[in-house]
Amino acid sequence: MIEVKHLTKRYGSNAAVDDLSFTVEKGQIYGFLGPNGAGKTTTMNILTGYIAPTAGEVVIDGHNIVEEPEEARKCIGYLPEIPPVYPEMSVLEYLRFAADLKKLPKKEQDAMIAEVMQTTGLTQVQNRLIRNLSKGYRQRTGLAQAILGYPDIIILDEPMVGLDPKQIIEIRELIISLGKKHTVILSSHILSEISAICDHIMIIAHGKLVASDTPENLMNLMRGSGSLELTIRGNAASVKRLLAPLPGIHSISVKSSAEAGPETVDVVIKTDADNDLREKIFYLCAQNNAPILRMQHTQVSLEDVFLELTEDHPQPAREKKKTIWIRRQTEKGKEWIGRSA
Repeated sequence: MIEVKHLTKRYGSNAAVDDLSFTVEKGQIYGFLGPNGAGKTTTMNILTGYIAPTAGEVVIDGHNIVEEPEEARKCIGYLPEIPPVYPEMSVLEYLRFAADLKKLPKKEQDAMIAEVMQTTGLTQVQNRLIRNLSKGYRQRTGLAQAILGYPDIIILDEPMVGLDPKQIIEIRELIISLGKKHTVILSSHILSEISAICDHIMIIAHGKLVASDTPENLMNLMRGSGSLELTIRGNAASVKRLLAPLPGIHSISVKSSAEAGPETVDVVIKTDADNDLREKIFYLCAQNNAPILRMQHTQVSLEDVFLELTEDHPQPAREKKKTIWIRRQTEKGKEWIGRSA
């Protein structure tokens, strides 16, 4: 569906996207993750034809985005981080305007717009001005224009930013329903939502792809992806000596506990995800008169994976930007305007 080959985008000496390659298969929801400045939005803007790459190739359903931009764009519906809506229009007026821009057949526009409004839950507010809508409904309006014309691919850049929890749930359910008929690429900083929605996750750091797999496989990448947290009666040395011989343990951390009463320690044990030591530890401590006051089994989250894969890619030093001053005609007359080089 989408092939990205050795994609690079430079701004002066800074590479926003650096030799990026990946493939997007049909009929899945892809999560596109990365810290601020990683190159996510730049990559999405290149995929949608908004900006041109410095080097590399993007092929959308067999159409090169540079050589056949119109044919490639017909396959894509795009919702930028800030929805491109016009506040002075009603929802219905805006969607008719978007349908004309997409050159949809006139005789089919009314039926398409009605179906898109029903899908996105906008039918009841179709005659209201966009400026009077809540942020959640404005986001839905932007999403409606993205899916208008039934493109095969829908690209959503931070569709949940600024929404309240109820609105996030509504948009999440909407994206999941869209994934049944479209290929969806979703960028978000809300990692729990990405994990709940996406079939496949790509993580980018400083313009480079550092991971691409299912959420489950990514969470299994980290050695010691399971951990046990315990509070045990006893001193640190004897507890560590007691637990250390257990098989499959990668590390044991023991420190004094804030628990009141006799000497108590907090213990964190790192193990493989499929190595459940709870029962063995229970009987071992019971036999050695070391009561367990608390035991909690935890798994690595997508946030842990994200931090693990991105923290080893330090931000390259950037050269200082120069300011170019340009004299332009404005409504107030000629003024000097500063622009970064």
